[in-house]
Amino acid sequence: MTRVSRRPFGQNYAFVVAGVTFASLLVSAGLRAAPGVLLVPLEQSFGWSRSTTSLSAAIGIFLYGLVGPFAAALMQRFGIKRVLASALAVMALSVASSAFMREPWHLFLSWGVISGLASGCVAVVLGAAVVNRWFAKNRGLVMGLLTASTATGTLIFLPGLAAIAQAGGWKPVVLTVAACAAALVPIVLLLMPERPQDAGLVPYGADPAHPPAEVRRENPFMAAISGLLDASRSRDFWLLFATFFVCGFTTNGLVGTHLIAFCADQGIAEVQAAGLLAMMGVFDLFGTTFSGWLTDRFDARKLLFVYYGLRGLSLIWLPFTDFSVVSLSVFAAFYGLDWIATVPPTLKLTNQAFGERAAPIVFGWIVAGHQLGGASAAFFAGLVRTMEGRYLEAFVAAGLTGVAAALLSLLIGRGSPRRAGAAA
Repeated sequence: MTRVSRRPFGQNYAFVVAGVTFASLLVSAGLRAAPGVLLVPLEQSFGWSRSTTSLSAAIGIFLYGLVGPFAAALMQRFGIKRVLASALAVMALSVASSAFMREPWHLFLSWGVISGLASGCVAVVLGAAVVNRWFAKNRGLVMGLLTASTATGTLIFLPGLAAIAQAGGWKPVVLTVAACAAALVPIVLLLMPERPQDAGLVPYGADPAHPPAEVRRENPFMAAISGLLDASRSRDFWLLFATFFVCGFTTNGLVGTHLIAFCADQGIAEVQAAGLLAMMGVFDLFGTTFSGWLTDRFDARKLLFVYYGLRGLSLIWLPFTDFSVVSLSVFAAFYGLDWIATVPPTLKLTNQAFGERAAPIVFGWIVAGHQLGGASAAFFAGLVRTMEGRYLEAFVAAGLTGVAAALLSLLIGRGSPRRAGAAA
């Protein structure tokens, strides 16, 4: 394979690496958002209940988060490029295989277990690893941009996938997602060096005499477990874990998985509802990037207080609207600005509490909390819908957890000394 010359770019090649990472995270986000489009078509094709299809989404979301710390350890041991390319290939194969499914367990295995494990290697922990390795300054801003790829994935994929599902059913949807994941594998292999020093560079914003990053050769499983055991002794870890649990509970688990179905209950067409999520994606692209800029300049705890509080209030408000174009547009804009704006300040607080060396794995465990929250909401909301015939209780409960997380955010970093070597 032809090698691409990186030296003419200088330190700016870090932005090429960030661009490849952005595209990978975008496709992974599209894969994880696709079950929101598939709920109704699968129900119509196979007669599977909403709780059954929601359970598959919950399994995928849970494993997507659980594998995070192990993915971070694998990247430290075997390299970001190898792990990323392998994960994208497995994502493509698992999703493509679901075109042949006939039983619920096929759905659980392909979209739940296998794609969940693979996509977990192409998640927020990937962005954190790339930012810490390739950038010495503007980390909050770049992390905001990479995090915004989740919103952009929603923006690009959902309306198109919804239109495909409406025109041709669920099979073309899964094949489209598989093709997008497969197309990225050669791009990653060609354009992503393992470390700046491998391309004769230093991290963006670093002094030319910046020492090469330490290469860690620990057992990935033991590194992930020891990272958890060490972090679990800190109150800050549990506060960050709890607030990020709520972040997942109130975003991809509830809104990302069930908003299209919720709108369908109100007589709103699937493509129109997917457009609502896409509109959120547009606003979140700006909101999360701006959050990264704010994180470089202001107290991350106060930012989290505002983000979680406003998100909680918006979720409580939604079920009581008239679901008109105006009210849904207001919700999409307000909620979209706050969709995953919590990621840059959460990563900054993790770096401050645990230091840059330990932060990738610790942040992986915190992200596991996010996805545990998402999985809980995906299943909980589906169960509420099956039992009560409506989503009201699910959205109000999620809103209340957002308000609670806002208050918990103010306690992070209070009463516990910062770790030696932590980032400022």
